[in-house]
Amino acid sequence: MTTTMKNPNSSSSKLPLFSHIKYEHLVAGISGGVTSTLILHPLDLIKIRFAVNDGRTATVPRYDGLGSAFVTIVKNEGVRGLYRGVTPNVWGSGSAWGFYFLFYNAIKTWIQGGNARTPLGPGLHMLAAAEAGILSLIMTNPIWVVKTRLCLQYSDEHVTENKRYKGMVDGLTKIYRTEGIRGLYRGFVPGMFGVSHGALQFMTYEEMKNRYNQYRNLPIDIKLTSIEYLTFAAISKLIAAGATYPYQVVRARLQDQHRNYTGAWHCVTETWRHEGWRGFYKGLKPNLVRVVPATMITFLTYENVSHYMLRRGQQYKLST
Repeated sequence: MTTTMKNPNSSSSKLPLFSHIKYEHLVAGISGGVTSTLILHPLDLIKIRFAVNDGRTATVPRYDGLGSAFVTIVKNEGVRGLYRGVTPNVWGSGSAWGFYFLFYNAIKTWIQGGNARTPLGPGLHMLAAAEAGILSLIMTNPIWVVKTRLCLQYSDEHVTENKRYKGMVDGLTKIYRTEGIRGLYRGFVPGMFGVSHGALQFMTYEEMKNRYNQYRNLPIDIKLTSIEYLTFAAISKLIAAGATYPYQVVRARLQDQHRNYTGAWHCVTETWRHEGWRGFYKGLKPNLVRVVPATMITFLTYENVSHYMLRRGQQYKLST
Protein backbone atom coordinates (compact mmCIF):
# COMPACT_ATOMS: atom_id res chain seq x y z
CA MET A 1 0.00 0.00 0.00
CA THR A 2 1.42 3.40 -0.94
CA THR A 3 1.01 6.44 1.25
CA THR A 4 0.98 9.96 -0.12
CA MET A 5 1.72 13.03 1.90
CA LYS A 6 -1.07 15.43 2.51
CA ASN A 7 -1.11 18.46 0.21
CA PRO A 8 -0.23 21.43 2.40
CA ASN A 9 -2.08 23.74 -0.01
CA SER A 10 -5.43 21.99 0.42
CA SER A 11 -8.19 23.83 2.26
CA SER A 12 -8.22 21.24 5.05
CA SER A 13 -4.56 21.81 5.95
CA LYS A 14 -4.14 25.58 6.24
CA LEU A 15 -2.57 24.88 9.63
CA PRO A 16 -0.56 21.80 8.62
CA LEU A 17 1.00 21.13 12.01
CA PHE A 18 -0.78 23.17 14.66
CA SER A 19 -4.22 21.93 13.62
CA HIS A 20 -3.18 18.39 14.60
CA ILE A 21 -1.60 19.19 17.98
CA LYS A 22 -3.48 17.60 20.89
CA TYR A 23 -2.53 18.40 24.46
CA GLU A 24 -3.57 14.88 25.51
CA HIS A 25 -0.37 13.51 23.97
CA LEU A 26 1.71 16.08 25.90
CA VAL A 27 0.09 15.19 29.23
CA ALA A 28 0.31 11.46 28.57
CA GLY A 29 3.98 11.71 27.56
CA ILE A 30 4.86 13.74 30.66
CA SER A 31 3.04 11.21 32.85
CA GLY A 32 4.99 8.31 31.37
CA GLY A 33 8.36 10.06 31.56
CA VAL A 34 7.96 11.23 35.15
CA THR A 35 6.70 7.84 36.37
CA SER A 36 9.57 5.85 34.88
CA THR A 37 12.19 8.39 36.01
CA LEU A 38 11.09 8.40 39.65
CA ILE A 39 11.26 4.62 39.75
CA LEU A 40 14.54 4.06 37.89
CA HIS A 41 16.71 7.16 38.42
CA PRO A 42 19.45 5.36 40.44
CA LEU A 43 20.23 3.14 37.44
CA ASP A 44 20.46 6.23 35.22
CA LEU A 45 22.97 7.81 37.61
CA ILE A 46 25.12 4.65 37.66
CA LYS A 47 24.97 4.38 33.86
CA ILE A 48 26.29 7.94 33.51
CA ARG A 49 29.13 7.32 35.98
CA PHE A 50 30.16 4.18 34.10
CA ALA A 51 29.99 5.99 30.76
CA VAL A 52 32.35 8.83 31.76
CA ASN A 53 34.89 6.61 33.55
CA ASP A 54 37.81 6.50 31.12
CA GLY A 55 40.26 5.08 33.69
CA ARG A 56 42.48 8.17 33.46
CA THR A 57 40.69 10.65 35.76
CA ALA A 58 41.80 10.20 39.37
CA THR A 59 38.86 12.10 40.91
CA VAL A 60 36.30 9.75 39.39
CA PRO A 61 35.46 6.71 41.57
CA ARG A 62 35.74 3.26 40.00
CA TYR A 63 33.13 0.54 40.37
CA ASP A 64 33.58 -3.18 39.76
CA GLY A 65 30.03 -3.69 38.58
CA LEU A 66 26.40 -2.71 39.03
CA GLY A 67 26.13 -4.13 42.55
CA SER A 68 29.45 -2.58 43.56
CA ALA A 69 28.28 0.81 42.31
CA PHE A 70 25.10 0.68 44.41
CA VAL A 71 27.00 -0.30 47.56
CA THR A 72 29.80 2.23 47.08
CA ILE A 73 27.47 5.16 46.38
CA VAL A 74 25.24 4.41 49.38
CA LYS A 75 28.31 3.94 51.62
CA ASN A 76 30.04 7.16 50.53
CA GLU A 77 27.09 9.42 49.71
CA GLY A 78 24.09 7.86 51.41
CA VAL A 79 20.82 6.86 49.79
CA ARG A 80 20.43 10.47 48.64
CA GLY A 81 23.52 9.92 46.51
CA LEU A 82 21.51 7.54 44.31
CA TYR A 83 19.13 10.40 43.56
CA ARG A 84 21.62 13.10 42.65
CA GLY A 85 20.24 14.91 39.62
CA VAL A 86 16.73 13.46 40.03
CA THR A 87 15.01 16.88 39.79
CA PRO A 88 16.39 17.84 36.37
CA ASN A 89 15.97 14.22 35.29
CA VAL A 90 12.25 14.37 36.15
CA TRP A 91 11.95 17.71 34.38
CA GLY A 92 14.01 16.48 31.45
CA SER A 93 12.33 13.10 31.00
CA GLY A 94 8.86 14.49 31.57
CA SER A 95 9.27 17.38 29.15
CA ALA A 96 11.25 15.34 26.59
CA TRP A 97 8.68 12.54 26.42
CA GLY A 98 5.83 15.04 26.53
CA PHE A 99 7.20 17.11 23.64
CA TYR A 100 8.26 13.99 21.74
CA PHE A 101 4.82 12.39 21.81
CA LEU A 102 3.18 15.76 21.13
CA PHE A 103 5.30 16.55 18.07
CA TYR A 104 5.42 12.96 16.83
CA ASN A 105 1.66 12.47 16.86
CA ALA A 106 1.04 15.90 15.32
CA ILE A 107 3.48 15.23 12.47
CA LYS A 108 2.24 11.66 12.00
CA THR A 109 -1.43 12.75 11.91
CA TRP A 110 -0.60 15.47 9.37
CA ILE A 111 1.16 12.96 7.12
CA GLN A 112 -1.85 10.64 7.49
CA GLY A 113 -4.15 13.44 6.39
CA GLY A 114 -6.03 13.31 9.67
CA ASN A 115 -6.92 9.61 9.31
CA ALA A 116 -5.31 7.71 12.20
CA ARG A 117 -6.02 4.38 10.47
CA THR A 118 -3.77 5.10 7.50
CA PRO A 119 -0.53 3.05 7.78
CA LEU A 120 2.62 5.05 7.06
CA GLY A 121 5.32 2.45 6.62
CA PRO A 122 8.84 2.39 8.13
CA GLY A 123 10.23 5.38 6.21
CA LEU A 124 7.55 7.89 7.18
CA HIS A 125 7.47 6.62 10.77
CA MET A 126 11.22 7.30 11.03
CA LEU A 127 10.79 10.74 9.42
CA ALA A 128 8.08 11.78 11.87
CA ALA A 129 10.07 10.45 14.84
CA ALA A 130 13.30 12.15 13.70
CA GLU A 131 11.59 15.53 13.30
CA ALA A 132 9.96 15.17 16.72
CA GLY A 133 13.32 14.23 18.25
CA ILE A 134 15.09 17.31 16.87
CA LEU A 135 12.40 19.66 18.15
CA SER A 136 12.41 18.00 21.58
CA LEU A 137 16.21 18.09 21.84
CA ILE A 138 16.34 21.83 21.10
CA MET A 139 13.95 22.47 23.97
CA THR A 140 15.44 20.09 26.56
CA ASN A 141 19.24 19.94 26.03
CA PRO A 142 20.05 22.49 28.81
CA ILE A 143 18.14 20.33 31.31
CA TRP A 144 20.13 17.23 30.30
CA VAL A 145 23.43 19.10 30.76
CA VAL A 146 22.48 20.02 34.34
CA LYS A 147 21.23 16.48 35.05
CA THR A 148 24.49 14.95 33.85
CA ARG A 149 26.62 17.29 35.93
CA LEU A 150 24.55 16.77 39.07
CA CYS A 151 24.89 13.01 38.62
CA LEU A 152 28.68 13.48 38.36
CA GLN A 153 29.07 15.42 41.62
CA TYR A 154 30.93 13.31 44.16
CA SER A 155 30.77 13.93 47.90
CA ASP A 156 34.54 13.83 48.47
CA GLU A 157 35.75 15.90 45.52
CA HIS A 158 37.03 19.48 45.76
CA VAL A 159 35.87 21.73 42.94
CA THR A 160 35.42 25.46 42.48
CA GLU A 161 32.14 27.01 43.56
CA ASN A 162 31.21 27.62 39.92
CA LYS A 163 31.24 23.86 39.31
CA ARG A 164 29.39 22.88 42.48
CA TYR A 165 25.67 22.86 41.72
CA LYS A 166 22.99 22.94 44.41
CA GLY A 167 20.12 22.01 42.13
CA MET A 168 18.63 22.47 38.70
CA VAL A 169 18.07 26.23 38.77
CA ASP A 170 21.48 26.83 40.37
CA GLY A 171 23.06 24.61 37.72
CA LEU A 172 21.36 26.39 34.83
CA THR A 173 22.36 29.76 36.25
CA LYS A 174 26.03 28.90 36.90
CA ILE A 175 26.54 27.15 33.57
CA TYR A 176 25.02 30.10 31.68
CA ARG A 177 27.08 32.59 33.71
CA THR A 178 30.42 30.80 33.26
CA GLU A 179 30.01 29.09 29.87
CA GLY A 180 27.20 30.95 28.14
CA ILE A 181 24.62 29.39 25.82
CA ARG A 182 27.26 27.03 24.41
CA GLY A 183 27.65 25.48 27.86
CA LEU A 184 23.94 24.72 28.05
CA TYR A 185 24.10 23.01 24.66
CA ARG A 186 27.14 20.82 25.26
CA GLY A 187 26.54 17.39 23.78
CA PHE A 188 23.99 18.78 21.33
CA VAL A 189 25.81 17.45 18.24
CA PRO A 190 25.97 13.82 19.44
CA GLY A 191 22.44 14.36 20.72
CA MET A 192 21.43 15.11 17.13
CA PHE A 193 22.91 11.76 16.14
CA GLY A 194 20.88 10.32 18.99
CA VAL A 195 17.73 11.37 17.17
CA SER A 196 18.31 8.20 15.16
CA HIS A 197 17.80 6.25 18.40
CA GLY A 198 14.29 7.59 18.91
CA ALA A 199 13.48 7.32 15.21
CA LEU A 200 14.54 3.67 15.12
CA GLN A 201 12.69 2.89 18.35
CA PHE A 202 9.43 4.56 17.28
CA MET A 203 9.56 3.06 13.81
CA THR A 204 10.03 -0.44 15.27
CA TYR A 205 7.32 0.09 17.89
CA GLU A 206 4.77 1.48 15.43
CA GLU A 207 5.49 -1.13 12.76
CA MET A 208 5.13 -3.99 15.25
CA LYS A 209 1.79 -2.62 16.46
CA ASN A 210 0.54 -2.07 12.92
CA ARG A 211 1.64 -5.47 11.60
CA TYR A 212 0.17 -7.18 14.66
CA ASN A 213 -3.22 -5.53 14.19
CA GLN A 214 -3.18 -6.14 10.45
CA TYR A 215 -2.46 -9.80 11.12
CA ARG A 216 -5.56 -9.88 13.34
CA ASN A 217 -7.60 -7.92 10.72
CA LEU A 218 -8.15 -5.05 13.16
CA PRO A 219 -7.75 -1.25 12.74
CA ILE A 220 -4.15 -0.17 13.39
CA ASP A 221 -5.19 2.40 16.03
CA ILE A 222 -7.14 -0.06 18.21
CA LYS A 223 -6.15 -0.20 21.90
CA LEU A 224 -3.98 -3.19 22.82
CA THR A 225 -3.56 -5.04 26.11
CA SER A 226 -0.92 -4.00 28.65
CA ILE A 227 1.17 -7.11 27.93
CA GLU A 228 1.20 -6.31 24.21
CA TYR A 229 2.29 -2.71 24.79
CA LEU A 230 5.01 -3.85 27.21
CA THR A 231 6.33 -6.48 24.78
CA PHE A 232 6.51 -4.13 21.79
CA ALA A 233 8.11 -1.38 23.89
CA ALA A 234 10.81 -3.71 25.23
CA ILE A 235 11.74 -5.14 21.82
CA SER A 236 11.87 -1.72 20.15
CA LYS A 237 14.09 -0.30 22.92
CA LEU A 238 16.53 -3.23 22.83
CA ILE A 239 16.99 -2.83 19.08
CA ALA A 240 17.43 0.95 19.26
CA ALA A 241 19.71 0.89 22.32
CA GLY A 242 22.04 -1.73 20.90
CA ALA A 243 22.39 0.14 17.62
CA THR A 244 22.93 3.68 18.91
CA TYR A 245 24.48 3.47 22.42
CA PRO A 246 27.96 4.89 21.56
CA TYR A 247 26.54 8.38 20.99
CA GLN A 248 25.29 8.42 24.60
CA VAL A 249 28.82 7.79 25.88
CA VAL A 250 30.21 10.63 23.75
CA ARG A 251 27.42 12.94 24.83
CA ALA A 252 27.88 12.20 28.54
CA ARG A 253 31.65 12.79 28.31
CA LEU A 254 31.17 16.11 26.53
CA GLN A 255 28.83 17.21 29.31
CA ASP A 256 31.14 16.01 32.11
CA GLN A 257 32.62 18.96 34.06
CA HIS A 258 35.78 16.96 34.98
CA ARG A 259 37.31 16.94 31.49
CA ASN A 260 37.57 19.19 28.48
CA TYR A 261 37.15 18.08 24.88
CA THR A 262 37.35 20.48 21.96
CA GLY A 263 34.34 18.81 20.36
CA ALA A 264 32.55 15.58 19.58
CA TRP A 265 35.22 14.31 17.17
CA HIS A 266 37.99 14.96 19.71
CA CYS A 267 36.02 12.93 22.27
CA VAL A 268 35.56 10.08 19.78
CA THR A 269 39.27 9.94 18.86
CA GLU A 270 40.45 10.12 22.49
CA THR A 271 38.04 7.38 23.55
CA TRP A 272 39.14 5.15 20.68
CA ARG A 273 42.86 5.79 21.31
CA HIS A 274 42.79 4.99 25.03
CA GLU A 275 39.93 2.50 25.36
CA GLY A 276 39.18 1.03 21.96
CA TRP A 277 35.68 0.04 20.86
CA ARG A 278 34.80 -1.12 24.37
CA GLY A 279 35.01 2.48 25.55
CA PHE A 280 31.96 3.34 23.46
CA TYR A 281 29.90 0.70 25.26
CA LYS A 282 30.80 1.52 28.85
CA GLY A 283 27.69 1.52 31.01
CA LEU A 284 25.68 -0.49 28.47
CA LYS A 285 24.59 -3.13 30.99
CA PRO A 286 23.18 -0.71 33.61
CA ASN A 287 21.77 1.30 30.72
CA LEU A 288 19.80 -1.67 29.38
CA VAL A 289 18.72 -2.66 32.90
CA ARG A 290 17.33 0.88 33.24
CA VAL A 291 16.04 1.89 29.81
CA VAL A 292 14.13 -1.27 28.92
CA PRO A 293 11.90 -1.19 32.05
CA ALA A 294 11.76 2.64 31.77
CA THR A 295 10.52 2.45 28.20
CA MET A 296 7.99 -0.23 29.11
CA ILE A 297 6.63 1.93 31.95
CA THR A 298 6.68 5.11 29.83
CA PHE A 299 4.93 3.61 26.82
CA LEU A 300 2.35 1.71 28.87
CA THR A 301 1.52 4.84 30.89
CA TYR A 302 1.41 6.97 27.74
CA GLU A 303 -0.86 4.60 25.80
CA ASN A 304 -3.34 4.22 28.66
CA VAL A 305 -3.41 7.91 29.63
CA SER A 306 -3.70 9.12 26.01
CA HIS A 307 -6.47 6.64 25.14
CA TYR A 308 -8.34 7.61 28.32
CA MET A 309 -8.01 11.37 27.71
CA LEU A 310 -8.88 11.15 24.00
CA ARG A 311 -11.93 9.01 24.79
CA ARG A 312 -13.09 11.44 27.47
CA GLY A 313 -12.56 14.31 25.06
CA GLN A 314 -14.71 12.65 22.42
CA GLN A 315 -17.42 11.89 24.99
CA TYR A 316 -17.40 15.53 26.10
CA LYS A 317 -17.79 16.76 22.50
CA LEU A 318 -20.73 14.41 21.93
CA SER A 319 -22.45 15.59 25.10
CA THR A 320 -22.18 19.30 24.22
